[in-house]
Amino acid sequence: MNQYLDIAVNLIGSHLEQDLNRVINEAAGEGVSPLIIIGSHLDESRNCIQVCRQYPQKVYTTAGVHPHHASEWQTESAAELKLLAGQPGVVAIGECGLDYNRDFSPRQQQRQAFEAQLALAVELQYPVLMHQRDAHDDFLAILDDYLEALPAALLHCFTDGPKQAEDYIARDLYLGVTGWVCDERRGQDLVSALPLIPDNRLLLETDSPYLLPRSMRPKPKSGRNEPKYLPYIAQAVADIRGQSLESLARQCFSNSLRFFKLESIHG
Repeated sequence: MNQYLDIAVNLIGSHLEQDLNRVINEAAGEGVSPLIIIGSHLDESRNCIQVCRQYPQKVYTTAGVHPHHASEWQTESAAELKLLAGQPGVVAIGECGLDYNRDFSPRQQQRQAFEAQLALAVELQYPVLMHQRDAHDDFLAILDDYLEALPAALLHCFTDGPKQAEDYIARDLYLGVTGWVCDERRGQDLVSALPLIPDNRLLLETDSPYLLPRSMRPKPKSGRNEPKYLPYIAQAVADIRGQSLESLARQCFSNSLRFFKLESIHG
């Protein structure tokens, strides 16, 4: 059985939380373990850390403030996040970045929270897991000020096309790919960009419970995506890139361990 690491699972604060034990165990049964769960605001990050304590070496977490929650970022937030980042199981700062598609927080506050979290990642020498939607130019302008000092940077749920991919590849970013590639209506830009991503910078994710692969048959009755479906996404990515599933899975697992500094535990 191939081994996978799902680099973005919205386990806490979503419908998956009520089935937490089942979700983790069923994923492991499909070779998807460990899981990286996402902290999208400070309280959620604290809850994610508790899950890591319950499932050591099966679940790890990020700690950060998503742009949707950037309006919650206060003067003391950086100090609070620094304390959270030091807790066992925390492997990256994030999810942080910019989202100009929904603008749930004012853009200036998004930029301030993003910069503050990048600065903290530099200070702590933590990898950073980032989000960008409809904010490509501002995202790069901010990131470029910190990139050289960051140990590693990941744009998760990459859905754009070749032009954006080339910008990120030029900056040596890791790119997380989801079941968006399985959507024949919206995923064609990503399909075009996928062969451009270097083997050593490609990561796989479900972003569950969102982005259930549109081409999956039969579809789960719940309509929710889960980490256990990551092998389906991996097969689609391998087909598009003209690689064997075994080779792709092995490379992406190795990339994930390297990015999150987990090689000594799971290598």
